Amino acid sequence: MLVFVFVLEIIGTVSFAISGAVVGLQKNMDVFGVSILGLTTATGGGVIRDLILGNFPPVAFRIPAYAITAICVSLVCFLPAVRKVVLSNKNFYNKVLLITDSAGLGLFAVIGVKIAMEAAVSRNLFMTVFVATMTAVGGGIMRDLLAGDVPFILMKHIYAVAAIAGAVVCALCWDVLGNNLSMILGAAVVFAIRLLSAHYKWNLPRAQSAENNVKL
Repeated sequence: MLVFVFVLEIIGTVSFAISGAVVGLQKNMDVFGVSILGLTTATGGGVIRDLILGNFPPVAFRIPAYAITAICVSLVCFLPAVRKVVLSNKNFYNKVLLITDSAGLGLFAVIGVKIAMEAAVSRNLFMTVFVATMTAVGGGIMRDLLAGDVPFILMKHIYAVAAIAGAVVCALCWDVLGNNLSMILGAAVVFAIRLLSAHYKWNLPRAQSAENNVKL
C-alpha cells in the first residue's frame, strides 16, 4: 500500500510539475521562474491539505523527494529542445497542459481522500471530499496566481467539480472495493470528466456582464 501510494504521488508530482513548468515557459519566465511554478503546482495542494489537517510541518518539507522531483522535471522542461516544441506549437501546449493537469488533479484528489481518511477519528464524507478537493486544486490555483492568470478553477471547463466527483467516488468505494482500486477508480473518474469537458466544451453556468448581452 505504501509503495502504491508513493508511486501515485510521484506520478502526480511529475504531472503537476510539467503543467506548472509549461505555463512558466508560455509566460517567458526564466529558469528560476519555471522551476518555482513547477514546484508550487506540484506541492502547493499538499501543503494546503496538511495545514488544514494540522500536519506540521507539511509533508513537502519533511520528505524532499517530492520537491526535488518537481524541480528536476521543471529543469527538463526548460531544456532548449523542449522549450522550442512548447513555445512554437500552441495546440501542443494546450494538449500537454490538459493531460498533465488532469492526471495530477485526479491523482492528488484520491491521495487527499486517503490522507483525510487516515487523519479523521470518524468517517466524515464532507471533510474527506473537502480535503481531497483542496489537495487537487490548491497547486493549480497557486500556479495561475503566480503566472498572473485568473485561476483555471474559476472559469475553464469542469475542474473542481471533476475533483469533487472523483473524491466522492473514491470515498464511497473505499470499504467496498479496497483502497487501491478505489483510488484508481476515483482518479479515472476525474481524468475522464476533465477530458470530456475539454472536448465537448462543458462549462458551468457563467455570469455575463450587461455589455456582453448588448446586441449590436
